[in-house]
Amino acid sequence: MTHNRIFAAIGAVLLTALVSGLVIIGNKPPAPNPNLVTVYKTPTCGCCEKWVDHLKSDGFEVRVYERPTLQSIRARYGVPDRLASCHTAHIDGYAIEGHVPGRDIRRLLTEKPDITGLSVPGMTVGSPGMEMEGRSDPFKVIAFSPNETVVFNAYDGVRDTGSEAQSQ
Repeated sequence: MTHNRIFAAIGAVLLTALVSGLVIIGNKPPAPNPNLVTVYKTPTCGCCEKWVDHLKSDGFEVRVYERPTLQSIRARYGVPDRLASCHTAHIDGYAIEGHVPGRDIRRLLTEKPDITGLSVPGMTVGSPGMEMEGRSDPFKVIAFSPNETVVFNAYDGVRDTGSEAQSQ
């Protein structure tokens, strides 16, 4: 091989690596998107779609994946069965279970407590995605870790959960 062919081959390999994202220019890898929420839901869940809309209206980028069941997803992210709801999400290392308001997710990301995640267990009427005209039940957002659960926030049933979609 001539020197020109060797340099051309090396250049082609480097260009391919650069285009495919294998080579990072500088010392830092690309920053993860702190607003990206990955949501897992069953195909027939309509309130999950409404919760996704709530997150989008709060400025989150959302990716949705449908699964026939969510038990393995909950287990992967450390969500206890007693805190289960109809969908499971993940953002910046935290599990989000159920109809957690966007403002509580933002607070979580700002404060970065040493917990596994947040949950609104069950499917409380009035929580984001579970709105019902004329009715809004009180609910609690639970912070959880393997050995502890505490109330992260509480809503009295007449509240603004942090997005324009909820306050209309």
